[in-house]
Amino acid sequence: MMEGQMFFFLLVVVAQFFTGILANGLIIVVNAIDLIMWKKMAPLDLLLSCLATSRIILQLFLLFGQLSLFCLVKHTLFADNITFVFITNELSLWFATWLGVYYCAKIATIPHPLFLWLKMRISRLVPWLILGSVLYVTSTTFIHSRETSIIPKLIFANLFSKNATRVGTVNATLFSVFVLGLTLPLLIFTVAVLLLIFSLLNHSWQMRTMVGTREPRRHAHISAMLSILSFLILYLSHYMVAILISTQGFHLENRTFVFCLLVIGVYPSLHSIVLILGNPKLKRNAKMLIGHCKWCHCARAWVTSRNPRLSDLPVPGTHHSANKKPV
Repeated sequence: MMEGQMFFFLLVVVAQFFTGILANGLIIVVNAIDLIMWKKMAPLDLLLSCLATSRIILQLFLLFGQLSLFCLVKHTLFADNITFVFITNELSLWFATWLGVYYCAKIATIPHPLFLWLKMRISRLVPWLILGSVLYVTSTTFIHSRETSIIPKLIFANLFSKNATRVGTVNATLFSVFVLGLTLPLLIFTVAVLLLIFSLLNHSWQMRTMVGTREPRRHAHISAMLSILSFLILYLSHYMVAILISTQGFHLENRTFVFCLLVIGVYPSLHSIVLILGNPKLKRNAKMLIGHCKWCHCARAWVTSRNPRLSDLPVPGTHHSANKKPV
């Protein structure tokens, strides 16, 4: 890569990393505080916390791997443990899938006995869905560990090889096992999201035909549909890029591969921001955090302007210094 392209790539990677860490870290901190205060955690908060934790781990590995490629390191610990990255990525996809199912069960109105059964029991099923996802991913990885470890290592080796090999031609059986791990949660997520969108569209149309319908409710439904559509677009883009990297023998200097790396980092960071904006509690705490940071900055700037020697004092103690006359 050219120096300008490498600098741009590094800048975007670092921005994605810090955005994702801040967004997912906020989700974990807010839910952890609620757990400490109330001695319990709601099913949705538990699901969001597991999703945020898996994404933080995934982003740490992605940053480490991208920086390794950026520095042109041919053999690193990332290459040896890249299978764990795929496990974390698959767990993150499963948690996002169950989040879509949870929203569908809680919001959508579908007159079907199976859906009504799910709607009544989804809150109690969340811990079991999380545990089942962990057991499913770890068990399938353990059973096919010898086969599935070939694909990630071959992908990494192709980056520095002049004669790249298409991964899909290595072994159809192990490749189908690998793709199935990514496709199964995608199918469940797509069905849940489409059911939710159709339900919201139907409900929005009914509200539109009713006389005296409040406009804010319609706007709320439109906002919810846009948020869900963004979930679907980000999920599909992440899935397609993961399959593209897994099937094609990319070289390190291939622009398509660089673009795929950037898209891979968008999903865990941008999707978490959408989750915060769509959750009233997380959105409120995010505003409080931003407001607190602004207040701290303004307070420190005001104290420094009154007396530059007080600039080294911590911000919480500025109200003691503010009452003093300037020396």
